[in-house]
Amino acid sequence: MTDTHSLDTDQAAREASGAHPYGRYLEEFEVGAIYKHWPAKTVTEAEDHLFCLLTMNHHPLHINDVYAAASQQGRNVVAGPYVYSLIFGMTVSDVSGKAIANLATEELSHPAPVFHGDTLYVESEVLEKRESKSKPDRGTVKVHTRAYNQDGVLVAEFKRLVLVPRRDASGS
Repeated sequence: MTDTHSLDTDQAAREASGAHPYGRYLEEFEVGAIYKHWPAKTVTEAEDHLFCLLTMNHHPLHINDVYAAASQQGRNVVAGPYVYSLIFGMTVSDVSGKAIANLATEELSHPAPVFHGDTLYVESEVLEKRESKSKPDRGTVKVHTRAYNQDGVLVAEFKRLVLVPRRDASGS
């Protein structure tokens, strides 16, 4: 039996069909805008342990309950690189889904720990938008991303610079 349904892999055609737009063109960013990324994400012990094992981060604070119980935090702390990766991923559909490149991440900090079972709420503020002087079909956007736990405590933040295309590639 032959499948008569064809899979359209063109992003513009998928969005035109009613699919959720993925990312933004340069013209769609406004300095001062705040994007509240959806959905929030609860961090599980299993995914933290898997990340630690995949990345060879065997620090006992992340994977050993007995060790972590005797630590300053009194329990396992989610690995910081996982927290960053998760938060970064949560921003993609709003910030860099159409990106040509991610150019830089700056000022990454973890002011409070993330624990197994915490739910992360993430938002990004547009700090600046610049048109390219040498290539009129693109520009850069700088955002400040912040992640809060379910109690409203800031647990991570960073700034990032993204190279994005213009909708109007002529630059006019």
